[in-house]
Amino acid sequence: MTSCARSRLAALTVSAGLLLAGCGGAAAEGTPSAEGHDHSGGAPAVVEGPEDRYAGLDLPDPYQRPSFTLTGPDGQPYDFGTETAGSPTLLFFGYTNCPDICPTTMADVAVALRGVDPALAEQVQVVFVTTDPAFDTPEVLAEYLGRFDADLPTRFVGLTGDQAAIDRAQLAAGVPLAEDAGRLHSSLLLLYGADDLAHVAFDAGNTSRDIAGDLGLVAGA
Repeated sequence: MTSCARSRLAALTVSAGLLLAGCGGAAAEGTPSAEGHDHSGGAPAVVEGPEDRYAGLDLPDPYQRPSFTLTGPDGQPYDFGTETAGSPTLLFFGYTNCPDICPTTMADVAVALRGVDPALAEQVQVVFVTTDPAFDTPEVLAEYLGRFDADLPTRFVGLTGDQAAIDRAQLAAGVPLAEDAGRLHSSLLLLYGADDLAHVAFDAGNTSRDIAGDLGLVAGA
């Protein structure tokens, strides 16, 4: 098996939403980009960063904050669009048994939040959507995410649901459907701002310092 970790994409035109990293899978390249801000049709946006404003991957065709409803930590419906609207939000799709990309990404997010101003850290919402709903119950997700957010002012939110709902969430977010029982999944960590758009995303080549710096830019925009 190959590692999930990939080198950071250069600022070239790439089908970012079809970067499947999964534990034991290689990145997959895909289809042309969608037009406009709404990627809910399933076509990914293009990473092209001509201005290279962010340390992460600039999204010249920003991802719109998606609307989907899954099962939250308390077992109740969680409407992502409503619950996170207007707040800096990091969204990631992965699964708790992932040996590399998922724990590394969550650890980088936690380190980044510890490094920013506490007032900013309190504003940021972190949402982890499982790609393995057969195993990742709300209890499993809560225990897993608690390894990363225990000392942070805002707890990470783990979402699950039936497979059809998980598929709809991925399509609404503009990332490809996970494959191989969720093990081959998008490596993108999307950052939405107060304008409900993601102008930047991160992949395995980005660091906690990159995330922290871009959180400051997005929150100050």
